[in-house]
Formats: sequence, C-alpha cells, structure tokens
Amino acid sequence: MRRYHRGTLPLLFYPTPTMTRRADRLFQIAELLRGRRLTTAQQLADWLNVSLRTVYRDVRDLQLSGVPIEGEAGIGYRLSRSASLPPLTFTADELAALAAGARMLESWGGAGFASGARGALAKIASAMPADKRATLERLAIFAPSFHIKGDFSAQLDTLHRAIDMRQVVRFAYTDANGANTERRVWPLALAYWGARWTLGAWCELRGDFRNFGLEKIRDLEVLETYPDREGRRLADLLRHVNAKSR
Repeated sequence: MRRYHRGTLPLLFYPTPTMTRRADRLFQIAELLRGRRLTTAQQLADWLNVSLRTVYRDVRDLQLSGVPIEGEAGIGYRLSRSASLPPLTFTADELAALAAGARMLESWGGAGFASGARGALAKIASAMPADKRATLERLAIFAPSFHIKGDFSAQLDTLHRAIDMRQVVRFAYTDANGANTERRVWPLALAYWGARWTLGAWCELRGDFRNFGLEKIRDLEVLETYPDREGRRLADLLRHVNAKSR
C-alpha cells in the first residue's frame, strides 16, 4: 500500500543513488554560486564534472524551485544578494573526506590538532540530518595511534604555535650524515608525508631554507620573535621547494 504524507513524498519512499547524487549536485551549485560575483555555466560544468546541458537544466530547476539565481545561459549566474540558503551541508564524499582527515589528525597530529579535529567533526555531525550522521558513523577508515609517542605530539604542538607566533626555535638535530648539530631556525611550515612530519624553516646556521625531520629533533626550545623579512617568508620557502623539485 502506498502511503503519503501531506501530499509530498511517500513515507516508504527511498531515493535511488542517482537521485541522491543529483540532490547533492543541486546543493553544490547553490553553494558554488554563494558569495561569488558571477560564475559561468562552463565553470560549474568543469567543477562538477558534468555537461553544460546538465548545468543549464539544474540551474533552471533551482530557479523554478524558488532559489533566487540571477543571470542566464551564455553570460553567467549568481545568487541574489537577498538569498537566504539553508545551513551548509555536505555530500557523502565530502563527509567521508572530512571524517578521514579528522581521524588522521587525531592520531598523527598534536593534541591541539586532535582537539580541533574532534570538535569540528562533532559540530558538523550535530548539524547533519540523520542519514548524513550515519554516513560519518559507518566510515570504515581508521588511523591507529598506539605507535605514536606522546612527546612527539607535544613537540608538534610546540612547533605549530611557534610558526603561528613567528618565534625562533632552537634544537639539537641529527642530520642525514648522522652528525649532531645545534640549530636556530625560523619555523615556517609543517608538512606531513604519511607517518612522517617535517619542519620547513630558515636555518641561521646554513643561511638558507632547510627541512628537518621531526623525529630527529631533540631538546626543542622556543625563543624570541623573528622579524617578517623579505626572502625568508613562507612564500619564499615554497618557491625554493618548487625550484628544487623541477
């Protein structure tokens, strides 16, 4: 027997995967138009990996459903400034990516990262409908932490704060040749390589950018604030890394 609720969807209605994907895509289109001056149909098609015809049809359906999208095919679209969209939601793939990333940070990041990841995921889950929360709960991706030492996590937190506060750090270090040295560096970035973290910094001893494996850093100490100097910023480090990788 078919039962209906207030003339809308049947109570026994179950959306097919195709219908769910389209619903997600329609919401993505609205989100992509939010806060942008003008977005072309071609841009939407490229971002969503669909055809232009699909974009035109979806935008038309959104407009017919009352979403205040301004513009037209061949020119571009935008959301009316008076638009009021529902709170942010996520597709199943986006939720899986967020949950996987949060679990990795919980295990392989410092205590600050772990706390932030747990808090963010809890807030996201609390705002999701029941079916989306179920997606998070049944995600079969794990990041065991039993093999990670507690002092390593504390060190990662210390370096993260030093980068944020632009503070010099000093530490003992064992280089690639096994030699023990003491370094004073200007920490600029942390990079995760899969079970391994490195610190990108300006090294006072070498007078150049260097990467340091966190597992080889000992006796870490945070010192004074370093100046914001051209040639020693994060952007300079990234250019240096890109140049070496070519």
